[in-house]
Amino acid sequence: MERVEPIRSEKKIKDLKKYLLGYNNIRNYTLIVLGLNSALRISDILNLTWDSVYDFEESTLRSHVYIKEKKTGKDKKFLLNNNAVFALNKLKKQLGHINTLDYVFQSREGQNKPITRSMALKIVKNSCNAVGIKEKIGCHSLRKTFGYHSWKKGVPLPVLMELYNHSNQSVTKLYLGISQDDIDAVYKLIEL
Repeated sequence: MERVEPIRSEKKIKDLKKYLLGYNNIRNYTLIVLGLNSALRISDILNLTWDSVYDFEESTLRSHVYIKEKKTGKDKKFLLNNNAVFALNKLKKQLGHINTLDYVFQSREGQNKPITRSMALKIVKNSCNAVGIKEKIGCHSLRKTFGYHSWKKGVPLPVLMELYNHSNQSVTKLYLGISQDDIDAVYKLIEL
């Protein structure tokens, strides 16, 4: 698998979201927003059903989502932040009627099947290209972007390691995609 980079520019992330909303492609917008805000692998995002994110008894989105990671088999609990809630509500409104076992990111082909990993990759790459994101991008870029911006805002490495369900810090460090510019910024910040 080729190594992909996080999206480092917050402006480019805003441009990406604006682009997808402008085309009124709410499914793709929600896919990218959830990827950026959940730190999930694409396989776990595509396996989400409405029952996992929406409380049908209370008629509201859940505050937390519980999944079993496909790759690791580990349990994961994550908060749906405001951006994720906004996107999921927009998608739900557009879809109208949803059932508990419906996939959140349904394919337009077949009945109640999620989009494929290759379709998700196409969505991510095409959308990023459209707004001029030049880094080597893939679906994993969304997961890495979450970690990169968390780290930039001061989230400690052990917390990120736990969030990602990583067993060692070296893997988490790779996810952060720390660039020479990030290292240079530390030298500029610390002038003793």
